[in-house]
Amino acid sequence: TCLLDEPTAANNLLKIENGAVVDIGGGTTGISILKDGKVIHVVDEPTGGTHFSLVISGAYKMPFKEADKFKRDNKNHKEILPMLRPVVEKVSSIINNQIKNYDVNEISLVGGTCCLTGIEEIIERQTKIYTHKPKNPMFVTPLGIALSCTQDIIE
Repeated sequence: TCLLDEPTAANNLLKIENGAVVDIGGGTTGISILKDGKVIHVVDEPTGGTHFSLVISGAYKMPFKEADKFKRDNKNHKEILPMLRPVVEKVSSIINNQIKNYDVNEISLVGGTCCLTGIEEIIERQTKIYTHKPKNPMFVTPLGIALSCTQDIIE
């Protein structure tokens, strides 16, 4: 059995050689910094999608579960992005604090929370580092974990 942090698992699929993989999940933001394909720094910070849902819940005075569902609907993203900007900026600050001592010139976003339309632009503006996300970023980490398990079985 092996332990693998989520952003590193995601990189099994992304194949980033140099840069940072940032997994913005439900409760945490995980960051793996890679150099020459090797993980050189890993951290998990307690800020994630739950915080986004709490902001929506408070702003619209709706139950948390309803706010979480509202957040996931792409047609609401343009409306909610301005109110979520401070939380996205907090995530950006977490990223900046973790990458400041490393030569990072690319940030790859994964995880369900980064499905929020426009999140990559805010993070790129705040970090001043090229930031992108793959199509369907919520599937990257689970697929990376599956690939990791498959590699362990094959080897």
